[in-house]
Amino acid sequence: MNARRVRRVVGLIVTLAIFALSIFPTLKNIDLNFAPPAKTSANATGSPAMIALGQLAVKGRAPKTGYSRDQFGNGWGEINGCGTREVILNRDLVDVSLNDKCQVESGVLHDPYTGKTIDFKRGSGTSGAVQIDHVVALSDAWQTGAQQLISSQRVKLANDPLELLAVDGPANDNKGDGDAATWLPPNKSFRCEYIARQIAVKQKYKLWVTSAEKDAMAHVLSSCQFQTLPLASGH
Repeated sequence: MNARRVRRVVGLIVTLAIFALSIFPTLKNIDLNFAPPAKTSANATGSPAMIALGQLAVKGRAPKTGYSRDQFGNGWGEINGCGTREVILNRDLVDVSLNDKCQVESGVLHDPYTGKTIDFKRGSGTSGAVQIDHVVALSDAWQTGAQQLISSQRVKLANDPLELLAVDGPANDNKGDGDAATWLPPNKSFRCEYIARQIAVKQKYKLWVTSAEKDAMAHVLSSCQFQTLPLASGH
C-alpha cells in the first residue's frame, strides 16, 4: 500500500471517529429500554352500571322520622289513564287478558326474583300472588334523599315504571324495606339487573347510597362486567 493510500485510510478513520464522538451525547440520551405499552383492559373502568354506582353520593342513612306511604301519594297513580299497577302488570306479564277498564284479568309472570312461573288471575284471593315492587323500597328512598324531594317528585318516583317490577308476592314481602346490603333476589341470575335498576332509580332521583349498600352493589356487579342500566321506560 503506497503512502498516499495510507494517508486516505487514516484520514477516513479519523473522520469517522470524530463523527462518532459528535453524536455520542445524543446516543446516551436515547432510551434503549423498549418496554411494550401497558395493556389496558377493555373493562378497566368498569361496566356502565359500575361507573354509575361510583357517581352516586355515599352518606349515612337519614332518620325514618316522618315517613309514611302517603308521602309518596295515596296509593297507585295513573299512567295514560290506566292505573299504574295495571300498566306494570301488562308490561311484565305475558299472555295478558285485559278488561274494558284496562285492568289485567289474567296472565303469566316469569318471576325475576325467584325464577318461578306464576299464573296470575285477578280476584280478591288471587291477585296478591303477583305484587308490584318498588325496586328501591320507598322507606329506603325516604332515608336516602327522597324526603328532600317535593311531594310531586315523590309521587312520580312511586309511579315510575323504572322503579317498578311485577314480582312474586311472597318474595316481595320477604324483601320488605331492605336495600342491597340486606336483601337480594333469590334468583342469582337476576341480581345484576336488579342492582342496575336500583342504581338507575337512585341516579334519576338523586338519591344516595350507604357505604354498606354500595359495597353490596359493587360485589354483585363484579360478576357482570358489561352490565348496563335499564332504559327510562323500565325495559
